[in-house]
Amino acid sequence: MKKLISLILLLSTSIVFAATDDNEIRIDQTGDTLTLYIDQVGFGNKLGNVNFNSSQDKMVITGTTLTFDIDQIGNQNQIFGPLIADTSSFDLSFTGDSNIWDQNIGASGSADDSDYDVAVAGDSNTFDIDQGKVSSAERLDFDLDVIGNSNVFDLDFESDDDTFDWDVTGNSNNINVLQKDGEQTQTVDYTGDSGDIDINQISGTCVSGAGNSCATPNATIIMDIDSDNATIQINQKDASNDS
Repeated sequence: MKKLISLILLLSTSIVFAATDDNEIRIDQTGDTLTLYIDQVGFGNKLGNVNFNSSQDKMVITGTTLTFDIDQIGNQNQIFGPLIADTSSFDLSFTGDSNIWDQNIGASGSADDSDYDVAVAGDSNTFDIDQGKVSSAERLDFDLDVIGNSNVFDLDFESDDDTFDWDVTGNSNNINVLQKDGEQTQTVDYTGDSGDIDINQISGTCVSGAGNSCATPNATIIMDIDSDNATIQINQKDASNDS
């Protein structure tokens, strides 16, 4: 009887660990008017390759008028991979702890008219997003809502005429934002203690085109901070003084 009980316990333990297996999706897509819906629920979900590891297939998506609706629910989930996308929208939701979102958008191709709506609920998440940088990236609208502690966000928007609105509630969050080129607006609502916020705005030239009201490339920040022991550093420069 004791041997039988030991065997049952061993089998039960194996079943518990098997439930933590990763869900993995790798995409290589070229084409316009893609609508992509993905729901990943569990531990260690992966969309794209891991840390841009060259030994694995990368998530490479190229097209125009793309729509992304991605939900990851659980801990230690990951999104990696480059995108080239004009006139595209991104609706992303992360629920859980220790998740990673690391993407290059438009580094090797145009990324005009991007619209992001991102919601995060959890602790110790890491985001590293680069928008534009090399190729054309005009008219960016990025909304970020975060509830959680000890998150790290490194967001580089090298995009003409961009708007970034972010609302963060939680303690010990580290936010580093770069807005470079064109006219920039940033609205900040931060509630929580021991926050570390760094904002760099480097204005450039206005984007020509119908409906563009930019007369001079202004940089604007509107802040509402409710925090003890916060550290905030803001640098605003015009292009001629870009260091």
